[in-house]
Amino acid sequence: MKIGICYTSTTPELIDLVNRELTKNIGTGAEYLSYQDPSILAEVREARYVTATASARLMGEYIDAINDGADVILNVCSSVGEVADAAQSFARFTGIPIVRIDEEMCRDAVRHGKRIGVMATLSSTLNPTKNTILRVAREINKPVELFDGLIDGAFGLSPDKFLELMTAKAKELAPNVDVLLFAQGSMAYCEEPIAAETGKFVVSSPRYGAIEVKKALQAKGLL
Repeated sequence: MKIGICYTSTTPELIDLVNRELTKNIGTGAEYLSYQDPSILAEVREARYVTATASARLMGEYIDAINDGADVILNVCSSVGEVADAAQSFARFTGIPIVRIDEEMCRDAVRHGKRIGVMATLSSTLNPTKNTILRVAREINKPVELFDGLIDGAFGLSPDKFLELMTAKAKELAPNVDVLLFAQGSMAYCEEPIAAETGKFVVSSPRYGAIEVKKALQAKGLL
């Protein structure tokens, strides 16, 4: 049983977090195939949208995972999540599901509230995540109101300083929202302290993505 994990920019902490959530949900019997291309996110950040060439390189990661025998693919980067959406017909044809790490998170946020604060350090992540929330809200037939929680200058900070800025922004958003949603998987370690600080329903993507990978493997009879 092989799981292809497609990253753009990443950190050892994010990789460890994703692997731990996957292991928690599917056990120790899977092999993780990791694909990383930081130039994808760098290009998206510079252009402020997902370019054709960045999309092609991400599709290349999917194809590499399929060629290496992956049974399911986990797309980790929310900035390029819409590429995973566009690849769904290809995934169905090949029989190799491509799971977005953040889609079920967005759906659960909509289930839990109408006013959702979307937290991110990059505008390139904020807007695609908001698009996903609006799409799943339309599918659920539930109107939502989104509040931007862009934290300028937080990308690449130490965990302690990052948590400090995240908490400050979360407290700023909290009076106006029902749910706080973290648009980047690397934010997940802030979930529990911010939920305790604000009293809000807080969601981050790695645990949701791991559960969806489990469901995909179960649907194929591999778990």
